[in-house]
Amino acid sequence: MKFLFDSDTWQEIYGSIRKNKLRTAITIIGVLWGIFLLVVLLGSARGLENSFNKRFGNFATNSVFVWTQSTDKPFKGFQEGRRFTLTMNDIDVLKSEYSEEIKLLAPRNQTSNLIIKDFKSGNFQVSGDYPILDQIQKKQLLYGRFLNQNDILSIAKVAVISEDMYKQLFDLGEFPIGQLIKINSISYKVIGVYKPSNTINFDGDCAYIPFTTFKKVYNTANKVDWMMITANEGTDIEQMEKDILLTLKNLHKVHPEDERAFGSVNLGKEIGKVTGFLTGMQFLTWFVGISTLVAGVFAIGNILLITVKERTKEIGIRRALGATPKSIKQQIILESVFLTTIAGMLGIIFGSAVLMFIDWKLGSGGEGVLINPTVNIPIILIAFVTLIVLGTLIGLIPAHMATVIKPIEALREE
Repeated sequence: MKFLFDSDTWQEIYGSIRKNKLRTAITIIGVLWGIFLLVVLLGSARGLENSFNKRFGNFATNSVFVWTQSTDKPFKGFQEGRRFTLTMNDIDVLKSEYSEEIKLLAPRNQTSNLIIKDFKSGNFQVSGDYPILDQIQKKQLLYGRFLNQNDILSIAKVAVISEDMYKQLFDLGEFPIGQLIKINSISYKVIGVYKPSNTINFDGDCAYIPFTTFKKVYNTANKVDWMMITANEGTDIEQMEKDILLTLKNLHKVHPEDERAFGSVNLGKEIGKVTGFLTGMQFLTWFVGISTLVAGVFAIGNILLITVKERTKEIGIRRALGATPKSIKQQIILESVFLTTIAGMLGIIFGSAVLMFIDWKLGSGGEGVLINPTVNIPIILIAFVTLIVLGTLIGLIPAHMATVIKPIEALREE
């Protein structure tokens, strides 16, 4: 390792770089661009993944949503175009038949109503729900609490409202918990205020009241507008959706091949497409980044080969003065490693700066596209070490070419 601290060695390297400034700059840029792309692409992919996780983080992603529409085929004496509704009986049957597959099942009823607080009012969604909804789609509460089982059993006139509803109906700074609002001319006590998440929002600005209260006030009997179903771990969510829809078709005398009678959204299936896309993005990122990196390293090898050719006479003189093949080889390899190291460090610095800019520009706010785009330090270190190793290996080729030059032939070189 003595040659690393030999001033003559570094003077030779400095002289070579200074003599070929443009060529050296182009070489460094080639390698810099490779690791720069790797850092930026990996960071952007992570930012996209973080954004996805933030949007769906509070939602049970292995969920299916089911509602009724109108039939598309006549069946068992019923005409095409028949309309029907889900019922609480359907809920009981599904819980019984799919007890092993279903983890959570939330029947829901919704309507739109004028909500009044003193002299302020607005039209909002009103949803009759069970406390289990908070497990499927976690609510970020700013004040108070969500619905509980006691509210269901006592048919309580209580409501959980959104942050926007609170701002529209209440005075600035007014504490909402315990205050009364009127929905459909009936007074409800506000027990909670939630902040709508950045996930899929099926409800918009919605006032949640107990399912039993909704049933009594709006006289819905056993009617259910739609249901949210979450599967247990390891359940095939697509197969469960098909089985549930077939069971509901049998219950409501709908043709088994009727595709219009029930509407459904399989969140697990849709999210699977997105995660598949993210996986493909990561693979493409690694492929493009590493390919560019390798191409840059090969550029260094080509430049050094040209340099060795140009310095044939110089190398011949050094050999004639007693320089050993080993010392010449070490100098060429050290020059290769030095250029790769400088290029790698600059690439990492510039890549990190770009990721900081992306985070500032695209990652801020509730609708951030690329949130916290970062690359793990171990990955950076592995990429950097790999770059150094490649630089060393590629430097062996011109180093070998330099050592096979015979002094007498080199001195004759014009």
